[in-house]
Amino acid sequence: MNRGRIKQILLITDGCSNHGEDPVAMAAYANEQGITVNVIGVVDEKVIDEAAMREIESIAASGGGVSQTVYTQVLSQTVQMVTRKAMTQTIQGVVNKELQQILGKKVSMEELPPDKRGEVMEVVDELGETMHLEMVIMVDVSASMTPKLPTVKEALLDLSISLNSRIGENEFSVCVFPGKRADVETVIDWTPRLESISSIFSKLSAGGLTPTGPAIREGAALISKKKRKPERPAG
Repeated sequence: MNRGRIKQILLITDGCSNHGEDPVAMAAYANEQGITVNVIGVVDEKVIDEAAMREIESIAASGGGVSQTVYTQVLSQTVQMVTRKAMTQTIQGVVNKELQQILGKKVSMEELPPDKRGEVMEVVDELGETMHLEMVIMVDVSASMTPKLPTVKEALLDLSISLNSRIGENEFSVCVFPGKRADVETVIDWTPRLESISSIFSKLSAGGLTPTGPAIREGAALISKKKRKPERPAG
């Protein structure tokens, strides 16, 4: 069996987009390219913007991913949970398609007898540990996010450590929006670890607009244009 790749965009934001393309449409476009879009909304305890929360949920739904709105202090656990949950969701989708081909009819894992379901879940868990993960992390650096960026940095470092325990390869790219000279700026190109994020985050300056749609479009382009080594079939 070919291990394949899991392609994800993780969007970390605290508000509504107000510049560029519709982010919900861009998430749907990314999902059509085989990329899952996950969104974490970072909110203040005193202020919860209903419109922003609706947009966060809509982007993830359109991008085939997972959304979660959290307070800053629990961001680290949430980033890891959302990433793992979305990986499992993607793999389950692939496995359901395989089952359909084998059985000749549309069957989801939930419809299988308990013993068969257990076997399939073992395969899903194994693939979650062994598949190649390509992940573009898009961080909103608009003015309201500035006090939250140290926590975002720590959460991403924790994510890198957590995912390094997998057998499969991880590759991360980190972009910020808005960038200094454009809507989106790539601050870390493809790398297996995120340690370099500490020095980069200390130099970031906050921008005014929130170009979420262009950010998702750029994330999808980064994954689509990525140069890849040929896959080695599993033994």
